[in-house]
Amino acid sequence: MPELPEVETVRRGLAPAMEGALIRRAELRRPDLRFPLPPDFAERVEGRRIVSLKRRAKYLIIALEDGQAILAHLGMSGSFRVEEAQPAGAAEEEGQTPGLFYIPRGKDARHDHVVLHLERDGQMAQVVYNDPRRFGFMDLAELTGLDSHPFFRTMGEEPTGNGLSPAYLAARFKGKAQPVKAALLDQRVIAGLGNIYVCEALWRAGIQPALASGQLVRADGRPGAKLVALNTAIHQVIAEAIEAGGSSLRDHIRTDGTLGYFQHRFSVYDREGQHCPRPGCGGTVARMVQGGRSTFFCPVCQR
Repeated sequence: MPELPEVETVRRGLAPAMEGALIRRAELRRPDLRFPLPPDFAERVEGRRIVSLKRRAKYLIIALEDGQAILAHLGMSGSFRVEEAQPAGAAEEEGQTPGLFYIPRGKDARHDHVVLHLERDGQMAQVVYNDPRRFGFMDLAELTGLDSHPFFRTMGEEPTGNGLSPAYLAARFKGKAQPVKAALLDQRVIAGLGNIYVCEALWRAGIQPALASGQLVRADGRPGAKLVALNTAIHQVIAEAIEAGGSSLRDHIRTDGTLGYFQHRFSVYDREGQHCPRPGCGGTVARMVQGGRSTFFCPVCQR
C-alpha cells in the first residue's frame, strides 16, 4: 500500500492541474471501487470548482467551492494521472520513468474507473483514477467538521507537522509495554506512518523495534535521549522520502507516470542479510515478524 510520502507526492503532482479548475464532468465507469461510490457523486461534483487539494494521513482531500470535499484513498494499487488536452494531430505524451524500478506504470484503460474532466482558463484536462485491484475508494463529505468524520476522528499527529514532538511521544508512550514498532504504527498515535518508514526511523535512532515504548520515557515523564532522536528521525525520513518522490514499491506511481526512488536509499528495509550501512557497525540486517509485518533492523547497533 502506498505510504504517506507516496500520497503526498501524488497531492503535489495533482495540485497544479486541479486547484482552481472547474469540474465540467465526472465520468464514473463503474458504480463502486472498494466501496460503492455515493449514488449522486457525479451530480454533486459537476459544475463545482476545486478550491484546494490537501492530505490527511494517506487520504487526499479535494476541497470544492460549495463546502464539500472528495475524499480519496489509493488503497493497494490506485493511482492518478493527469492527461492534458493535446492539439489535433499531436502525438500523445507519456511520462518518463528514470532509473530502475520493480514494476512499470500500469496503462490498462480497463482499470480507469473515475475520470474528472476539468477546465481552467479555457484549457481542458482529465484527471484519471486507475486501480487494478480496486482496494481504493472515494467518498464525499462536508468540509466543516471533517476532523470528526469516521475516517479522521481517531487519527494522531501528522509526521510532517510540529505537533509530532518528543513531548507528544513521551505522553503517548509513558508506562506502556507495547513494542515501539507497534506503537509507531498505531494510527491513533501518528497518522499515516507506515511499515517502511518506521523501520528506517528506528534504525536511524538506534532503537531495537521490540523495545517497550515506555522505556524511551524517563521516570519523570520527559522524553529520553533516544526518544528525542526517534522524533528527529521520523521527521527526516518522511521529508527525504517526499523529496525523493516516495518509495514506489510494487504499483505506486506519481501523477506524471514516473516512479519515485527512495527505495534506493533504504538502510534496512528489505535488506535482510546485507551489511548494516552505519559506519563502524559491522552488523548484518536481520528480519523478524511483528504483528504480521516484516521488521528489518540491525541487531548490533539497534538496542
